[in-house]
Amino acid sequence: MNYVIIVAGGKGLRMGGDIPKQFLPIGGRPVLMRTIERFRDYSADLQIILVLPKSQQDYWRDLCEKYNFAVAYLLADGGETRFHSVQNGLALIPDDAEGVVGVHDGVRPFVSIEVIHACYEAARTAKAVIPVTPVVETLRHVEKGNVYRADYRLVQTPQCFDIQLLKAANRQPYSDAFTDDASVVEAYGHAVAMVDGNRENIKITTPFDLKVAETLIG
Repeated sequence: MNYVIIVAGGKGLRMGGDIPKQFLPIGGRPVLMRTIERFRDYSADLQIILVLPKSQQDYWRDLCEKYNFAVAYLLADGGETRFHSVQNGLALIPDDAEGVVGVHDGVRPFVSIEVIHACYEAARTAKAVIPVTPVVETLRHVEKGNVYRADYRLVQTPQCFDIQLLKAANRQPYSDAFTDDASVVEAYGHAVAMVDGNRENIKITTPFDLKVAETLIG
C-alpha cells in the first residue's frame, strides 16, 4: 500500500492573522481540504495521514463539519519540528509495510496529478524522489556575486520514498541540517533523484501567495 503524510503545522504568522494558513479559504474552501482532495483524486487507494498540532485539531474538525468534508484519513499529532511531525505520521504506518510514502506540505494545493504520479512511480525504483522546477530568476550570492542558476533547482513536494528507507532515516537523531525529508534521507546515506515539478505547485505562506492562489483557482 502507498501512503501520503500531509504535514500542516503552520501557525499563520507570515499571513499576519490568527487563523493558520492551512485553514484559510481559497475559492470558498480551506487550503488544506483542497490539498487532501488532490491526493484523493490521484488515487482512491492511497492511505492519507494528516499531521496537525493538537491545538488545531478541534478547529479542523469544526471546519470538516461546516464544509461537509468526508475524505477518509488518519490523524497524527504535530511535533516540535517538521522532522518530528513526519516521525509521528510514520508511526501510523505498519513497521512491515512495503510501498511508497510521500510527504507533502498541507499548503501546496496545486500540485498536479501528473507530478504526484511521476514522484510515486519514480520512487518505486529510485527509492527517494523529489519534484523540482528550474530557477528562472537571476541568483546572487551575498559575498560572491551572481551564480549560475542552471546549477540550481527549486524543491517542491510531495517528496516520495520507499517506506522502509524513510522509516530508517527518521530513526536518526534530529539535526538542524534537516531542512526537508530529502535532507534526512541524504544524511542517512541515500541519494535523492529528481523529477519535473509544476510551477503552479506553490507553497501558500504569505498574503501575496493567497492572491496568487485565488487567481489559480479562478
